[in-house]
Amino acid sequence: MIPPFDTSGNLPPGMHSAESPELAMIENEYQYNLTRSQAARFEQTLAQLGAEPESGTPDGTHPLLRQAERNALASQLESLREEIAEYEVLRTGKRRSFSLNSFEELPTALIQARIAAGLTQKQLAERLGLKEQQIQRYEATGYASASLKRVSAVINALGLQVHEELALR
Repeated sequence: MIPPFDTSGNLPPGMHSAESPELAMIENEYQYNLTRSQAARFEQTLAQLGAEPESGTPDGTHPLLRQAERNALASQLESLREEIAEYEVLRTGKRRSFSLNSFEELPTALIQARIAAGLTQKQLAERLGLKEQQIQRYEATGYASASLKRVSAVINALGLQVHEELALR
């Protein structure tokens, strides 16, 4: 009854495995629509499970196992809803500031800033003279392959002001 993985065996957008506990993030409209669809499927599955009697299930699954399944689905649904809500807030453009606690948070902040600026990956790519696929790759990999010069260009293309501070630990 759990919604399936995609055809490549990957978890759908918004879902992450125990080995990958970091918060997933919706990065574009395509992922947003997929995540909304996935949330609807989880809601439907939970409704079906909720209609089953607590004393037993038609397929013979123990009630405790069925409850564990419901709890897991409800937890995943809540995560999907949080990601959808975050993306929707970013899209409004009302969030104008992105604080970082470490340099590792910069890629997520750049993606959030792009969304808040109302830019698609394609529009950002055009501003930088790149192909959309390059921005998709940068964002999918947390800008791991981007040079410092390229990251600086992205910051400028987004119209961000950076207030930097370095401190020894």
